[in-house]
Amino acid sequence: MQETELKLELSQSGARSLLKENPFGSSPSVLQQISIYFDTPGWDLSKRGLSLRIRQSGNERIQTVKAGNGAAAGSFTREEWEQPVAGDTPILDDPQIRDLLAEAGPKLAPLFEVHVKRHSWNVIDGDATIEVALDLGKVVAADREASFCEIELEKEAGSPRALFALARQVDLLTPTHVGVLSKAERGYHLLGPAPGAVKAASTPLMSEMSATTAFAHIAAACLRQFRLNERVLGWSRDAEALHQARVSLRRLRSLCSICKSLFHDSRFDHLREELKWLASELGDARNIDVMVHRASSEALSSRLQNARDDAYAAVEASLSSVRARSLMIDATEWVSIRDWRTDQSDEALADQSARDFASEVFDKFWKKVAKGGKNLIDADDETRHKLRIAAKKLRYAAEFFEPLYNSKSEAKRHRRFITMMEDLQDQLGSLNDLATAHDMLAALELSDVAGAKDLYSADDKSKLLKDAAEAHDGLVDTRRFWR
Repeated sequence: MQETELKLELSQSGARSLLKENPFGSSPSVLQQISIYFDTPGWDLSKRGLSLRIRQSGNERIQTVKAGNGAAAGSFTREEWEQPVAGDTPILDDPQIRDLLAEAGPKLAPLFEVHVKRHSWNVIDGDATIEVALDLGKVVAADREASFCEIELEKEAGSPRALFALARQVDLLTPTHVGVLSKAERGYHLLGPAPGAVKAASTPLMSEMSATTAFAHIAAACLRQFRLNERVLGWSRDAEALHQARVSLRRLRSLCSICKSLFHDSRFDHLREELKWLASELGDARNIDVMVHRASSEALSSRLQNARDDAYAAVEASLSSVRARSLMIDATEWVSIRDWRTDQSDEALADQSARDFASEVFDKFWKKVAKGGKNLIDADDETRHKLRIAAKKLRYAAEFFEPLYNSKSEAKRHRRFITMMEDLQDQLGSLNDLATAHDMLAALELSDVAGAKDLYSADDKSKLLKDAAEAHDGLVDTRRFWR
């Protein structure tokens, strides 16, 4: 089977409020569930994006194998195979399951358990039927445990849009966030080190994919990266998590800009503007983090730390706002459902292969970077800023579409290209930090504090300009991997 599901996270107090309000039109059925999750000692199933559990509800035990896109936000669509079993030992007699699990069968052992009190409703909205499950539970692994609270909205019939409409109704009653962790992932996280900042990872792409399908996969991965880092920021003012949350939004905005020719949809510009707003809400805290790292005097460092506290408080307020929560629901719906073209006149463009599309993107931004970097040392800050944006889009595009260029020679050229891009971006990023430090310090009323001028000295700028020009020349001389 294929399940279509939207997952939402909420607080324990939010769950209590929801149970009290009970907006679902009937009394819930309540079940106690215990699920045992299995894997090999080397976590072979997890590495392949699979999970295997046996769930006991009352006297019934159901074995479920799930396979899905771990890069997605909201766990929107996954393949699953279910069968009743008599005990707590996996049964692999189905040929499809046996083939799916490959050689893992003999090595399978229980890793962790998930204990849940589930409140469930069937909600009918027009032609849509949705199973709503509110799970209050905990994951137990050896001597560790962690509680969680989430809502799963699963489409039984009708349009998947009904899931998002219901999610918005729930969010009006109690704050929710798009969920990005399955119960299996919660268990693996509990077994590993404490969660920290999450960097972007390569998104699996196939050569036969259309450009629109590739976009959807990459965009979902960006949303997931954002939410994973946002979760870290929920309990820690982690500078790297903030940076990676901002990176994920920049990557998604760049992806939308790179792929804008694929869309004929009135929502596109609105979502892109909302992503810009949310990224800007994280900007002050990130800029202060950079200055704290570079501060040369104790007086400046202390004042910046105070400013940092205020900036992170503002970040927390923005991330918990209705506007930010709604944006994540809207963006997840837009990426997942993919009805981006209101007319069918450009079907050929929508069906263009991802590789052909990517090569055209690379050519476009390569020309901008090559031309924009001429006379870099004598250029003004605005010109260098435009070059930095073009270079960022080129690098992100090269990372997004890397799996489509996987021959030995292409992979080698790609690695060299990314190394040169990183060098150029590092220099341009440092120049941008210098250019913005003066205004940032003035806004914080710190311009006259001892050590402030060290953050934007002319000597530093002169060296960075020289290094940036050399990095640009090196990139232009590097062989392109896509041609």
